Amino acid sequence: MARLTSLNVISAQEHLRDQVAHALRAALIAGELRPGVIYSAPALASEFGVSATPVREAMLDLAREGLVEAVRNKGFRITELTEQDLDDFTELRAMIEVPTVGRIARMGKSRELEALRPLALAIVDAAREHDILGYLEADRRFHLDLLGLAGNRRLVEEVGDLRKRSRLFGLNRLAENGQLIASAEEHVQLLDLIIAGDVAGSEECMLAHMSHVRSLWAGDQAEEPAEEPAVGTTEVRSGGRTVRAGGRLGTGTSGRASAPGKLSLSLDEK
Repeated sequence: MARLTSLNVISAQEHLRDQVAHALRAALIAGELRPGVIYSAPALASEFGVSATPVREAMLDLAREGLVEAVRNKGFRITELTEQDLDDFTELRAMIEVPTVGRIARMGKSRELEALRPLALAIVDAAREHDILGYLEADRRFHLDLLGLAGNRRLVEEVGDLRKRSRLFGLNRLAENGQLIASAEEHVQLLDLIIAGDVAGSEECMLAHMSHVRSLWAGDQAEEPAEEPAVGTTEVRSGGRTVRAGGRLGTGTSGRASAPGKLSLSLDEK
């Protein structure tokens, strides 16, 4: 197994098990831990310089999230996501999140919404600085805190679970070529539309954003001519209307969502 080098320093205050889980998620996102490959807890523990126990416990946490699966007497296999899996996750999230942002736009919670602006700007800053883990954390908090304004805790939990299962791969490469910035800026646009009470605009912006993110999942980074029509259309019914967004959904051919990347791992204390 290739040596995993250090890029992100994990806080010494975090529990060791959480540190390891955090590091493993980073490796999954970066593509250092490859789908379909089996990794043993002792081998990973050697990389981190810790005992096998916290690694095994962290892997079990990831297994509950659907990110890995236990292989008896061998270790843990990184679960593979097909293009159909990602399409399914996108469809489920769109069915929940698109009408919910429309409902929030009708609620007139401008003060609570403005409190989310630092998070929206943090997403943009992280994308510009190629801070992948910072980007993902700010993105997660923004979306879940936004949905939380609708007042349905179960809805937020469900979307949080879907987000974990539909993880992104190779984001460091996308950050380096600047492709994350446009997606990051959509959070500010979405927030402005919701604050303005633009229900239709908010729903359309959310669906377009999710379509763009799905394209990143597919590793579909090729620039296309502006006049070329989008391949595939996502539709969501909301409030008696149909919200549509063109996107390149399910266009991949590899059957995997992974993309190679380089993000290393380091634990400060054993």
